[in-house]
Amino acid sequence: MSTSVIKAQSVTKQVTTATTTLTILQDVSLEVEQGESIALVGVSGAGKSTLMTLLAGLDVPSSGEIELLGQVLSHMDDESRAALRSQAVGFVFQSFLLIPSLTALENVTLPAIIKGETGDSERAAELLRQVGLQGREAHLPSQLSGGEQQRVALARAFMTAPQVLFADEPTGNLDQQTAATIIDLLFALNRDHGTTLVLVTHDPQLAERCDRVVRIHGGRVEAA
Repeated sequence: MSTSVIKAQSVTKQVTTATTTLTILQDVSLEVEQGESIALVGVSGAGKSTLMTLLAGLDVPSSGEIELLGQVLSHMDDESRAALRSQAVGFVFQSFLLIPSLTALENVTLPAIIKGETGDSERAAELLRQVGLQGREAHLPSQLSGGEQQRVALARAFMTAPQVLFADEPTGNLDQQTAATIIDLLFALNRDHGTTLVLVTHDPQLAERCDRVVRIHGGRVEAA
């Protein structure tokens, strides 16, 4: 019995402008198993971030099909895809995307509130403790360093115990030492929570930490 949580079959993504049609991804097929960590790597413009947005249901392919947790994304409307992400998907981005007016604790509880649950302050505080921010719960993002903000973002991503975590260049805005700490935290949390991880990165050391590396070149998967 297949344990795939993500399936992409012959996925192509094109963008049409006034003068031309640009093919960003061409005939990409990929499967990700439950609990697996994969790194999407390639040069800038290769299509790796576009593939991640498609796999996460943030966009739809021009052709081909993508299944996320057994749901065919192209058969769902925007609202249904958003509901699926809210229920079962977490995100970590390069730019942190914290709400400036909310404390660290409030930022972490936000996904649960969006999901329609009561903001579980105890769980949020425990996640902040796990990422080394005990005692910083009441701090605003402006009172935290970049590395600390990314720790808050990691805690937030795991707040609703997602089945799948998508991380897009999560260490891209951090210095080397801080990035190494964030990488360790990311994989520790991922292991502890049994989450499937799809990671976009240009960092070879980060990619090597994953179970599998998927190389994208010119919009095509070279190895999967």
